[in-house]
Amino acid sequence: MEFFGVPPDIFGVFPPFRYVLGHEAMKRMQTSNVLVSGLRGLGVEVAKNLVLGGVKSVTLHDPHPAAWADLASQFYLREEDVGRSRAEATLPRLAELNSYVAVSSTREPLSKELLGTFQVVVLTNSPLEEQLWVGDFCHDHGIKLVVADTRGLFGQLFCDFGDDMVVTDPNGEQPLSAMVSMVTKGCPGEVTCLDEARHGFETGDFVTFTEVEGMEELNRCGPVEIRPYTFSIGDTSGYGDYVRGGIVTQVKMPKHIHFKRLREALAEPEMMVTDFGKAERPSMLHWAWQGLHRFLRQHGRAPRPRHQGDAAEVVALTKEVAAGAELDEELVRELAFQATGDLAPVNAFIGGLAAQEVMKAVSGKFTPITQWLYFDALECLPEENRDTLLTEEQCRPRNSRYDGQIAVFGAELQAKLGAQKYFVVGAGAIGCELLKNFAMVGLGCGPEGSVTVTDMDTIEKSNLNRQFLFRPWDVTKLKSERAAAAAQEMNPALRVSSRTDRVGPDTERVYDDDFFEGLDGVANALDNVDARLYMDRRCVYYRKPLLESGTLGTKGNVQVVIPFLSESYSSSQDPPEKAIPICTLKNFPNAIEHTLQWARDEFEGLFKQPAENPLEVLEAVQRSLVSDRPRAWPDCVAWACRHWHRQYSNNIRQLLHNFPPGQKTNSGTLFWSGPKRCPHPLVFDPDNVMPPAPHGCPPCPLWVPPVPCVPQPLHLDYVVAAANLFAQSYGIAGSRDRAAVAELLRHVRVPPFAPKAGVRIHVSDQELQSANAALGTACGGTGAHMDPTWGFCGTFRLGFGAISQTLNPFFCVPQSKLIAGKIIPAIATTTAAVVGLACLELFKLVQGHRRLSSYKNAFLNLALPFYYEVEWTLWDRFEVQGLQPDGQEMTLRQFLAYFKKEHRLEITMLSQGVSMLYSFFMPAAKLRERHDQPMTEIVTRVSKKKLGRHVKALVFELCCNDDSDADIEVPYVRYTIR
Repeated sequence: MEFFGVPPDIFGVFPPFRYVLGHEAMKRMQTSNVLVSGLRGLGVEVAKNLVLGGVKSVTLHDPHPAAWADLASQFYLREEDVGRSRAEATLPRLAELNSYVAVSSTREPLSKELLGTFQVVVLTNSPLEEQLWVGDFCHDHGIKLVVADTRGLFGQLFCDFGDDMVVTDPNGEQPLSAMVSMVTKGCPGEVTCLDEARHGFETGDFVTFTEVEGMEELNRCGPVEIRPYTFSIGDTSGYGDYVRGGIVTQVKMPKHIHFKRLREALAEPEMMVTDFGKAERPSMLHWAWQGLHRFLRQHGRAPRPRHQGDAAEVVALTKEVAAGAELDEELVRELAFQATGDLAPVNAFIGGLAAQEVMKAVSGKFTPITQWLYFDALECLPEENRDTLLTEEQCRPRNSRYDGQIAVFGAELQAKLGAQKYFVVGAGAIGCELLKNFAMVGLGCGPEGSVTVTDMDTIEKSNLNRQFLFRPWDVTKLKSERAAAAAQEMNPALRVSSRTDRVGPDTERVYDDDFFEGLDGVANALDNVDARLYMDRRCVYYRKPLLESGTLGTKGNVQVVIPFLSESYSSSQDPPEKAIPICTLKNFPNAIEHTLQWARDEFEGLFKQPAENPLEVLEAVQRSLVSDRPRAWPDCVAWACRHWHRQYSNNIRQLLHNFPPGQKTNSGTLFWSGPKRCPHPLVFDPDNVMPPAPHGCPPCPLWVPPVPCVPQPLHLDYVVAAANLFAQSYGIAGSRDRAAVAELLRHVRVPPFAPKAGVRIHVSDQELQSANAALGTACGGTGAHMDPTWGFCGTFRLGFGAISQTLNPFFCVPQSKLIAGKIIPAIATTTAAVVGLACLELFKLVQGHRRLSSYKNAFLNLALPFYYEVEWTLWDRFEVQGLQPDGQEMTLRQFLAYFKKEHRLEITMLSQGVSMLYSFFMPAAKLRERHDQPMTEIVTRVSKKKLGRHVKALVFELCCNDDSDADIEVPYVRYTIR
């Protein structure tokens, strides 16, 4: 039987991708067929993420037989698969990930007929000649193309999504909204928002208006010119007079992006910068990769590891391609040395990005990469004596599963990896990826090595779509045990043990001095700050390195903590979340976040806190143990019915009795204005149905196959959910039968409402706190116990919370769970990319790198896309030559253009000392005046100081945005003038 419009078990398999992508984007994904060609480590990473993501079908193409070297990163190949077709050996293990996605393989060679049956084609480890003809065909026939390749510590990604790709949501953030306090009549009319915060809109945003009284003509508007608290919306002089109220909401407008075909993009590349400390590398790697492809075509093989002759030939071929362009020969040589390298962490990072680009291509959600991305992690190589440590003998193949890694780092590091002892804390989404990567790189696989993983949780259905080591038959089993077993299946040599003890002060007898002193490092895979802080303190105390990773939807970060070298996780903290005033929650909610938090408080106040300690307050004792204590299921239904009337009818009537709709304050303004929205009491109706969801919001939380939202009796469903939760608190069996509950409701007597005299309603937090201070403490005691979790994917719990807030302003179930549970789901693509970067830092830790600049903390947002490795030091700076070849000095306009062209950075503010030279918010007249002035002239005019002849250079400080308009931290500029 359906409940809240969905099958009772659908919440358990509800995927995180729907929360992140949205309903419409998921519908488009579920009609998309994707071909993945090439099933080595990179190809299987892309395919794994797509299957977890929920496209309609994934077809695998790779007729080549599996080799020993593939086992370095192809986690779905086993030793017994060597000699079999990679695609056929991989197929059954990929198909297990998601029964709703059709996974198949094909033996056909790539042809135009085959390609024409897909919406997206992904080529991995493909020859350039194949890429070119496939690229031409796909571009001409409207088929999206993603090309991905990795070679050791190098990665390459290319996207072609057609002549006119429409992006419906460039950043994936929730549309902004703000409450209106005033709209003027005029040309232009000025809109003022409430003073609590800046409205957050940007110049060029589109907005719509709702709930405006008086000036009802404001149903929609076009582009707006924004200032921090007010903005203009055009001519309002002919509209009615503004009275009160109104909500202005951002509308995301479609964005059109033009892509070049691969053949054109090779000659005229547009590249994404991933590390501003290596801003010049993408162009050089663009040529180097083409030189490598020429070598592959001429010899039919890749350059041999550390073979000087092969590397010299690749350098010569690259020079031919570059045709005189500036080239870093050492960089090209390193690419040749690593051409046979195959590293699981690099494949995880590039594979995560590539899979996310496929989802962008089919869904139109998020901004795609335009069009090339080049990546390298050469900091992972030895800091010193590289030529001595990495010789041709050290890096030669050994017919080992680690040959792809030995080709990059040599056999000596492989032995060190095997002897490591690591502790993985958590076996969720990040923990699964960590164990997979550890198994692939051989961490703890030697006779002296070990990996210990701990997690106290059991596996739930909702875990299956992001914690990829688990299968449906693992549900209810311990995460740590099943994750360890799955990782060991990928590499039988992995010496892994599982535990179920949580980390904390109460388990320090388990994770004692001997345990920590025997470790080489710790990798956190935790989902809460308190546990992270605790592990950080333990690592600092025992002086152990820590790999810290985190994800938030499409966003992720990596931090590496190195003893005696870097700051720790605890060294910096995020600012606290803005709290909602309690009086606003209780009496004057005006935003969906308010009603959702109110519903959460309602849930915990009714079913969690009283059950945990019903004697905490004397009134709670009387309610929990005497007057409200149910004896049977009908008592639970009666309680739920009376509670509904108290919350949605009587309390609202009492509020309106104290503050009638037309009441005015002492200043003469209406009481129900500004942030105070006048409520309306409800009348209980067992046949009341849920209205359609707001525009752009999914009607119900369904995944595949799509099921239309069936209207449900909203009031009755609230009673069913509340009664069942109440019954659980007292160990009474409940019921889902709506008809039976409706019959019981016929016999429930609800007392008529009578206004209470002397009821004090607090209109500010100060009043509420004063009242609370007068309360005395209650006696202790014990009672019934229940531990309901708000964010748990249970039907009654989610349904109660969703309907509780829906009975105030109407809103849809998935969004309710997302906001009220404060849940930003982990998704496979982000998790893979983040853990890939974390495991690259592992290589540095095992080698004992001692330069802080070798380590990289990383931040990424796959939606924008934005990826940034940062480890600026006090030695870093931009060097800009102020004098041009013609002897003229650079103007402000040229300075801004230089950073846009060379570094793809848009300068938003520029200062010299205490003098502001440029800012985006300067008056237009002043900007026009300064644009064509030399930089030194602007400095002298603004600072009112002359520059002495001894001054050879100036220091400028910058605030910058990247291509996605995200703020970027950058070092200072040394601007040479002599």
